[in-house]
Amino acid sequence: MDIRKVKLYQRIKRTPTVESFRFIPQERIDFLPGQFLKVIFDEENIANPELNKYLSFSSSPAKNYIEVTKRLSDSQFSQKLKGLQLDDSVLIQSPMGKSVFREEYHDIGFLIGGIGITPVISIIEYIMDKKLNTRVTLIYSNRSEEEIAFREKFDLWLSKNGNLKVIHVLSEAKSDDPNILSGRIDKNLISIHFPDISERVVFIFGPPKMVEAMNNLCLESSCNKSNIITENFVGY
Repeated sequence: MDIRKVKLYQRIKRTPTVESFRFIPQERIDFLPGQFLKVIFDEENIANPELNKYLSFSSSPAKNYIEVTKRLSDSQFSQKLKGLQLDDSVLIQSPMGKSVFREEYHDIGFLIGGIGITPVISIIEYIMDKKLNTRVTLIYSNRSEEEIAFREKFDLWLSKNGNLKVIHVLSEAKSDDPNILSGRIDKNLISIHFPDISERVVFIFGPPKMVEAMNNLCLESSCNKSNIITENFVGY
């Protein structure tokens, strides 16, 4: 785990509140899909929880850049991100995390809500970049249609990869799109879209309460406990 300087070269608006930041590292940063890093704005106090925070990689390790994505708020950390200009440099500490995708996983699934999608992007993009035959099913919940981050990416990937299946669920709104469901992720939804859940490796990323709820649903749905891979977004 190293601390390195990276330079901002692109910002991408994903939703009205979610933005991606792409950086070019001075030296290549090797990480596994699903891992995360720490963005450091307070170099004098690395442990500063207000200005130095953990974010997942939202890009494939095969890219020549690294990307992080955050739902921006009024926090000090978000304000620092908002204030970044192209060619600005920041320090990052990476890689971290053991909740990772491995190429021997041939059938995987995701139960994700909101900004928990960021490491999922890293994993799916890696699968696409490496042209792996991995079967992927993602159930992705958001409050409203406008808050679906990376929707254009998903549409592009779906047009190219028949092994990818994405189910969008809106918890607080309805959509005119017949392919977008309304409601919450529950046992019935899992049984419909994960009929083979006992044979899949299932990833769950997000806030602790979300992770706990999805983990319990997996267990109730006959998922093999040893096949559940989780990562709690704490202090996000």
